[in-house]
Amino acid sequence: MKNLKNRKWTLASRPVGMVGEHNFSFAEEEVRDIDDGEFLIKNLYLSFDPAQRGWMEDRKSYVPPVGIGEVMRAGSVGQVIASNNPNFNVGDKVQGTFGWQEYAISDGKGILNATIIPEGASLTAPLSVFGITGLTAYFGLLDVGQAKEGDTVLVSGAAGSTGSIAAQIAKLKGCRVIGVAGGVEKCRWLTEEAKIDAAIDYKAANMAEVIPELCPEGIDVIFDNVGGEFLNTALMNINQSARIAICGAISGYNNETPAPGPSNYTSLIIQRARMEGFIVLDYMDRFPAAVGELMQWVQEGKIIYQEDIQEGIEHAPDTLLRLYTGKNKGKQLLKIADPD
Repeated sequence: MKNLKNRKWTLASRPVGMVGEHNFSFAEEEVRDIDDGEFLIKNLYLSFDPAQRGWMEDRKSYVPPVGIGEVMRAGSVGQVIASNNPNFNVGDKVQGTFGWQEYAISDGKGILNATIIPEGASLTAPLSVFGITGLTAYFGLLDVGQAKEGDTVLVSGAAGSTGSIAAQIAKLKGCRVIGVAGGVEKCRWLTEEAKIDAAIDYKAANMAEVIPELCPEGIDVIFDNVGGEFLNTALMNINQSARIAICGAISGYNNETPAPGPSNYTSLIIQRARMEGFIVLDYMDRFPAAVGELMQWVQEGKIIYQEDIQEGIEHAPDTLLRLYTGKNKGKQLLKIADPD
């Protein structure tokens, strides 16, 4: 790989408060030769997810933290351009955790093993509706939330990549679905395009008043991506045996001090309800079946999805920041290159 240059972003410092470009370092290096069992990927699209903020923290979690000086971790789709691995051929489109860089060398193993994308398939859908995003919605709503016909389901971050899929799965399962999102445009998309029953603009609404108005018979399932005051308010409106699936808590990811826990947690006692956090990697053995069902729903028009695609490896930090400022519409992606 002589004379092939790789531009990459590495983690330069642990973020305190809002993450930004100052936490990363941009560098260029020559791509080394691949060893036996390895293959070289040209990254095409990078995935951006709220969890990436947590991966930068030096604390125990479900995956090791990104080390200072290491390439920033991210899921991506790329194309194999050289290979010494019999399982991956030149020209293959692959999905894996290849990071914020133009080129990556892999042996196929990692947090998620590299997988080949079928020829002719969308290059972005494996990072969104058919990837970790859609799978998180699927297992969080159906396994943890146990949503069933007739339930009232409240989804926070409902116009985001995961929340929007969770809300639509709840709707096709026969639930009454209320989504919470930021801004008139996102709320309009939820009701007019995604076809859920109602949407709350948290930027304009008094949540303590609107939630009980829209859920007069209470809430059976909460799919929460936000945490903070939303969760505290929602807990006051749960029904007996309600299920609360804790997917994320993006409202507090960039706080300099830990956010206080929900003061209304005693509602769980009163209503004999269950609140459970989950990590989608625990369901890996069921991914193929879930992807098959998601694909069927998309093909039948029962699920739609949005992708927000920025461009250029130099814009990776700014693209991540879009998640925490509410600028993204649906799944946040960054295009790095076109396939050969």
